[in-house]
Amino acid sequence: MPPFAVPGATLATEFSDEQGFPVVQLHGLTSSRQRDRILDLDLGRGLSGTRLLRYDARGHGESTGRAVASDYVWPVLADDLLRLLDHRFPGEKVHGVGPSMGAATLLHAAIRDPERFSGLTLMVPPTAWETRSAQSTTYLRAADLIESIGIRAYLTATGTTPPPATTGKPETLPDVSAELLPSLFRGAAQSNLPDRADIALIDVPVSVLAWTDDPSHPLSTAEALVDMLPHAQLSVARTPQDVATWPQVLADDVDRAHSIRG
Repeated sequence: MPPFAVPGATLATEFSDEQGFPVVQLHGLTSSRQRDRILDLDLGRGLSGTRLLRYDARGHGESTGRAVASDYVWPVLADDLLRLLDHRFPGEKVHGVGPSMGAATLLHAAIRDPERFSGLTLMVPPTAWETRSAQSTTYLRAADLIESIGIRAYLTATGTTPPPATTGKPETLPDVSAELLPSLFRGAAQSNLPDRADIALIDVPVSVLAWTDDPSHPLSTAEALVDMLPHAQLSVARTPQDVATWPQVLADDVDRAHSIRG
């Protein structure tokens, strides 16, 4: 598919058309369509009979972007998503799925345009509200460090223990250029999930998929979302085998959305 233009960037997209229900799949910060496949976070691989749209967020993967931090705040990413949906699925309700930054983007978009989504599958939601401040400081320090010593030296100096549910996954580098990564981190540092009262108005079925022992994606955020969303269910992964069930969760979510619409 040709790139899709948004203000300040072009988005690399791919579309699998099996003449079915429309689904859009997002990815997390510093990742991409390709990197999520390597990390087994490409839940769309388990779908059939759908019209599946996947894309790289601005500045990620094969998409372009500018070294401007405000381009990467989550409401701007939600604008990109809604523009893309208006282009690909005009007037249709869509099921949205994505991890971390992708989950945050979906929540902002669902509040902006509540009639656009039939349901959401939110994977490993990030730090939010009171827990966001410390994560924002981490992102700002990372941006400064990358500019001073480079990406590879930064990754070596700041290695972390992966959560148990990702044990055995290959090591990957950020799928972002060295020029843009500091701006992405600074944009993330300026971002937060929507207000709790606004999230409580999202009146569609939501599955929240979380895992344990990951400070950047704490279980507390997932539990809070399930408490405030009117139609939400929580699934917690503790092992890679648990994560391997997530594509079926998405397939079930899409089937449910299709049956409700029908």
